[in-house]
Amino acid sequence: MYRRAFFTTVAVLFVVIAALAVLVSPWWHLAWVVWLALTALGIKDLSSSYNVLTNYPIVGHLRYLLEFIRPELRQYFFESESSGRPFSREQRQLINARAEGASDAMPFGTLRDVDAPGYDYSAHSLSPKEVDQAHARIRVGGPQCTAPYESSIFNISGMSFGALSGNAILAMNKGAKKGGFAHDTGEGAISPYHEKYGGDLIWQLGTGYFGCRTEDGRFDSEAFKEKARGEQVKMIEIKLSQGAKPSHGGLLPASKVNEEIAETRKIEVGQACESPAAHPEFSTPKGLLAFVARLRELSGGKPVGFKLCIGKRSEFLSICKAMVETGTYPDFITVDGAEGGTGAAPAEFSDSFGLFINEALPFVDQALTGCGLREHIRVIASGKVALGYDMVVKHALGADICHAARPFMFAVGCIQSRRCHTNQCPTGVATQDPRRSQALDVEEKYQRVATFHSATITSFFNMVGAMGLDSPAQLTPHMIQHRSRYAPATSYDHMIGPTLSEGELIRGEALADPWQAHWQAASAERF
Repeated sequence: MYRRAFFTTVAVLFVVIAALAVLVSPWWHLAWVVWLALTALGIKDLSSSYNVLTNYPIVGHLRYLLEFIRPELRQYFFESESSGRPFSREQRQLINARAEGASDAMPFGTLRDVDAPGYDYSAHSLSPKEVDQAHARIRVGGPQCTAPYESSIFNISGMSFGALSGNAILAMNKGAKKGGFAHDTGEGAISPYHEKYGGDLIWQLGTGYFGCRTEDGRFDSEAFKEKARGEQVKMIEIKLSQGAKPSHGGLLPASKVNEEIAETRKIEVGQACESPAAHPEFSTPKGLLAFVARLRELSGGKPVGFKLCIGKRSEFLSICKAMVETGTYPDFITVDGAEGGTGAAPAEFSDSFGLFINEALPFVDQALTGCGLREHIRVIASGKVALGYDMVVKHALGADICHAARPFMFAVGCIQSRRCHTNQCPTGVATQDPRRSQALDVEEKYQRVATFHSATITSFFNMVGAMGLDSPAQLTPHMIQHRSRYAPATSYDHMIGPTLSEGELIRGEALADPWQAHWQAASAERF
C-alpha cells in the first residue's frame, strides 16, 4: 500500500509541477530538480536493505534522522538533573563550576531521591575538625623502593595519546604541573605532549609495551630504562586489565596510525596496532612480581605497581600468595572499576564483566590486610571519582589515593557526547582530527584542570572535617550509609561481608565464607 502511495505521489507531483510551470511561471521548472532527486531516492529506497525504507520510501529517512539526533535530544531537552549516564548533568555542572573557580552552591535543597536504592550518605559531627593540608600528599614506595614519590591524593588517570588529542594531553599535563599532581600516560606511551610542560608522569605499560617494544611486540628493557629514569617519570604502572574491557585486547585501526602516533608507540605507520589481551612477558602471579622487580631495578628504584579490574577473587588472592611466598611487593595497586571509562569497549564487556569499584576496593583492602601486606602497598581507586564525596567513599572503602579520567576530560571541555571512538569528538578532546582539536585552547583549559583538582581536594577535606575527623586515613566503611532498596540504609561494613585481621589469611586458621573458598582456590603458580 505504501509503495503504491509513493508512485501515486510521484505521478501527482509530476502533473502539479507541469501545470504550475505552464500556467503560473516558468520558474516552476526548477522544481523538477527536487522532484527528480526525491524520485531517485525513493526508487533507491525500494531496494534498500533497510526494511523501513523499503516499505516507506523517502519518509522512512525521518526515522533514521530522529534516531541520529536522539542522544542530543535526550541530553539537552529531556534529561533530568540526575538521570544522565554515565555522569549526570548535576555532576557535570558541578565539575565545570569547580574548574572555572565559580561557586558550587545549590539553592532550594537536594534534587536527589534520598529514599531511592543506590543513595549514599554520611553522618556529620557536631565537633567538626580542620584537616591539615599535609594530608593532600602521600608517599608511594614500599620497602623495596629506593626512589619513593610524594604523590597527590588525587591524580589524572590513564588516558592515552591517540585516544585523546595532543591539545587535551597538553592541557592536562600543564594543569598537573601547575597543581603539583601526577598525570597517568595511559598505555599509549609517553608522547611529546606529555613531555612539553614537565608535569609528573605515571608511565603505564600495557600489553603492547608501547614506547619500549621490540619489532615483534616484546618488552625492550633498554628502551624502557632510558625513558623510565627520566626526571619526569615518577611511577610505573603495569596495566593488567581495565574496567571498560577486562581481559580484552585492543586494536588501533591502521587509519589512525599516523606518523606521530607511530613514533610515540614505536610501531609502523599505517598498520593496525594490536594490544593483546594478556602480557607476553609473564603468565603467572610469580611471573608478574618478577616483572615488577625487574621494572623497579631498570627504573632506578622508582615505585612500580599494577592496575587491574577485579574479576575472579581467587586470582587476586593468587597474586597475594605470590607476594607472601616471594617476598616481592608492588608499591601500589590501582583498582579500576567495571563501570568503564574513557576507552571505547565492546558494550557487553562494559556492561557485564568485572567488579564495580565499591565492591572491588574493600575486597582488595581486606585481601592485603589478611596477608599482612597492607602497610607496604598503596591502594589507588580509579573508577567514577568525580567529586569530593566520591573521594570520601573511596577512602572509606580502602583507597589511599584516587585517580580520575572523565572528570578531567570535562575540565578541558568534554560535553559527554559519547563520540570518543568515532574520531569526531565535537570539542576536540577525544580526536586526532587537527581541525577539531584546535578548538581546545590549551592556555585556557590547563587553568581549569588545576582549579578543578584543587577545588575537589578542598571539598573532600571539608567533608572529612565535617565528619569530625582529622585525617582521611580515619575513614572507615562504617561511616558510609548505603540504601540498597526502599528501606533503612545500612553501612558498607555490613555489605562487604566478614573482615580479616592482620595476617589472618596466612596463619592457617579457619576462615569465614567466602574467604575460605577463594583462598583455597588461589595459587602463586597460576592465575
